[in-house]
Amino acid sequence: RARLANLLGKSRAMQKVFELIGKIHSTRTSVLITGESGTGKELVARALHSEGARAKLPFIAVNCGAIPEPLMESELFGHKKGAFTGAITDKPGLVRDADCGTLFLDEIGELSLTLQVKLLRALAEHKVKPVGATDEIEVDVRVVAATNRDLEAEVARGAFRKDLYYRLNVVEVWMPPLRQRREDISLLAEHFLRRFGAEHGRDLHFTPAAIEKLERYDYPGNVRELENLVEHAVALSSGTAIDAGDSPDLRAPSPAAAPAELPPDGVHLDRLLADYE
Repeated sequence: RARLANLLGKSRAMQKVFELIGKIHSTRTSVLITGESGTGKELVARALHSEGARAKLPFIAVNCGAIPEPLMESELFGHKKGAFTGAITDKPGLVRDADCGTLFLDEIGELSLTLQVKLLRALAEHKVKPVGATDEIEVDVRVVAATNRDLEAEVARGAFRKDLYYRLNVVEVWMPPLRQRREDISLLAEHFLRRFGAEHGRDLHFTPAAIEKLERYDYPGNVRELENLVEHAVALSSGTAIDAGDSPDLRAPSPAAAPAELPPDGVHLDRLLADYE
């Protein structure tokens, strides 16, 4: 199949993603979704939720990089009235909002070390303690996290807790970049074209030249960039056919790097590696 929830892809890489989601969607297992920006990590999280046993229960998405650190603890775990200036009522927090459902922690690599400790405790004990409270409250949430960072490297340099990394990364779902699944480009482009065409009340189609142009590009912004390119083409086109000239100039994929030559005698490997990096 080429579709799972809102995910599209007939490539082998996407079929592997579909297969993995099919195996774990109904479990309580924590999942870490990795991949470059724009590959559709949140769509994977929503598919895990919508295809599983918690589909009719809350799905709460939190962008860990969008909330200022001083407010993050209160946003996640809630607070009691009077706990700090401005806390005029009790607030349950996003973790409790997701009770019995799914909590999606996007950009988890942005979370401070202090909050990582508190999140780890909440995940381990299945309890949260609101700011200003004396008692803990039990919660039942399925945690799905996502990041475009190399968390193993972050752990190595002390920027991310190893114990939290292993708590989140029970199962990893890697979203491939669009340049590694080129057979999906036309499928996705047609999907976006139908959507934007419907929004503009127009019945549109791509010419073969337009599809060829889209399939030659390497998409550093991944699926999100492709979506923007199709919207751009629809906005500037006239008539029913989207031609190659309706999309902005796209550079061809970067040529493959030439094979590295063997180092000459006497060159130290560390220096060679540093120069290469």
